[in-house]
Amino acid sequence: MTTRLGAYRVGPLAYAGDIADLYQLNGGSALLKLPRHPADSDLMRREAHALTRLRTHGDARHAAYAPRLIDSFTHRDPAGGDRRTATVLAHQDGFVSLARVKQSYPGGVDPRDAAWMWRRLLVAVGYAHRAGVVHGAVVPDHVLIHPGEHGLVLVDWCYSVTGPGQTVPALAAAYRDLYPPEVAARRPADEATDIHLATRCMTWLMGDRTPPALARFAHGCTLPHQHTRPHDAWRLLAELDELLEALYGPRTFRPFTL
Repeated sequence: MTTRLGAYRVGPLAYAGDIADLYQLNGGSALLKLPRHPADSDLMRREAHALTRLRTHGDARHAAYAPRLIDSFTHRDPAGGDRRTATVLAHQDGFVSLARVKQSYPGGVDPRDAAWMWRRLLVAVGYAHRAGVVHGAVVPDHVLIHPGEHGLVLVDWCYSVTGPGQTVPALAAAYRDLYPPEVAARRPADEATDIHLATRCMTWLMGDRTPPALARFAHGCTLPHQHTRPHDAWRLLAELDELLEALYGPRTFRPFTL
């Protein structure tokens, strides 16, 4: 496959996402993201716009918390002639989704392990919000962690919002119960939308192992009314750090395996 930016060798299917399939490119160093239906090309363009904005307006120190957009172009199906917006993304080698983590820990992840994931997830959404982007779909399939290095990347920006008054265009149906009311009601999304979703990801991951103090903290982040929830992820991170230190003492590195 040749575009104006380069030539790519398309390999096998690597992942199947909500709306798109991702294929290995150039031996696995990158991924071709191609929507299964041409009508979803607008969501692909939304993702390309969000990732571009993150790179141009976001703090470069936190760029690793989102995928790197390599290319975006219109793909024409040689068989039927359908045109679809496609993207090329850097491959996140060694990362797994929170959904995969939950499979390994069906009884819930130890809160001391969930702590570093929660902290990094707040950095990821804080990075986006300061760049003027709301992710809009912070659900377990879209949060990738690197177990050994304690890394985190927030992927699938197809549902993102980059302007005031915009609504999240669709829900990830498998996680409908994690969404705040404003998404299903088609009301404008803002920073509190992502904070609600990120919090629900973590309580979902810990399950019944969530300590009461963390459950109370999470409750304040997931109130039904948008304006009553926190909007500043960085300030919330500082509050979370204080709570974690009160619960577990100074931070120490805990190896995490699946």
